[in-house]
Amino acid sequence: MHEEAIRKADVLIEALGYIRKFHGRFTVIKLGGSVMEDPDALRDLLVDIVFMQTVGMRPVVVHGGGKAINAAMSRAGLQPTFVQGRRYTDDATLAIVSRVLAEEVNADIVRHINKFGGRAAGMHHKATEQCLFGRRLTLPGANGNPIDLGRVGEVTEVEVPPIESMCLGGVVPVLPSLAEDDDGGLLNVNADTAAAAVATAMQAEKLVFLTDTPGILRDKDDPSTLIRELTPDGCRDLISRGIIDKGMIPKVEACMACLEAGVRKIHIIDGRLRHAMLLEIFTHEGIGTQISRETGNDEPQPRRRVGQIAPNAN
Repeated sequence: MHEEAIRKADVLIEALGYIRKFHGRFTVIKLGGSVMEDPDALRDLLVDIVFMQTVGMRPVVVHGGGKAINAAMSRAGLQPTFVQGRRYTDDATLAIVSRVLAEEVNADIVRHINKFGGRAAGMHHKATEQCLFGRRLTLPGANGNPIDLGRVGEVTEVEVPPIESMCLGGVVPVLPSLAEDDDGGLLNVNADTAAAAVATAMQAEKLVFLTDTPGILRDKDDPSTLIRELTPDGCRDLISRGIIDKGMIPKVEACMACLEAGVRKIHIIDGRLRHAMLLEIFTHEGIGTQISRETGNDEPQPRRRVGQIAPNAN
């Protein structure tokens, strides 16, 4: 009985240094993937966010909702079309995307954070204030001509003061991946790049990507090959050797751009793991991949150091 109580006390003592260090700091959390389809995993993550807010951190949530959008399009008799991994977004698709993200997914996240004892508010065109602004995005085609993606965009400006005001007032801002263009219309934005833009604009202490993998792996089929700590040079090396590939490349490139712009640390973790964020942020070992400008950082006690990947490593 006493031993169990002592173990719990040890956990609290371990977390204390991190709580002090990150008190009052902004942490941007990108929420997406299959975790949003798993009620238990989503509940645990939102409870983590309430904990972070309660101990004085200032979390900001940015979310997508791809599977919910696909389901809504199917009900409407529309077939999703993807171009180089981006959802082609015509006016009919945009109407569904904006409704699902703002009125359904966003409202559900806000409702659950409030239900679990925190305070949250949606920040978008249907709620308090639109904070993400952008321009239409095209992709380079094989013949040199740009590929039109419809109402797909990229974030060019983040209205920071309203987000900061929410955080300072003890409220968790929850932003869907929708941006407004110069004409007042909406754009469908990739949630990873939207979260990166918010973290950069706010000079966040941390940017956390909740994914469907344990982090960055040396062997994507073997979770035991998790790389716990990387620098930008290490990331570029892994990309050049094909260890980081496909959909992970733009995520990692966004991470490196954030670090260059002043964000201190990026975390890529498995959102399906119970209380993944608390384990990553408030324990010495962590559970995912941390990317920072230098290894051996100034955490209360450093996690097990991985350092640079040897050129001949698999």
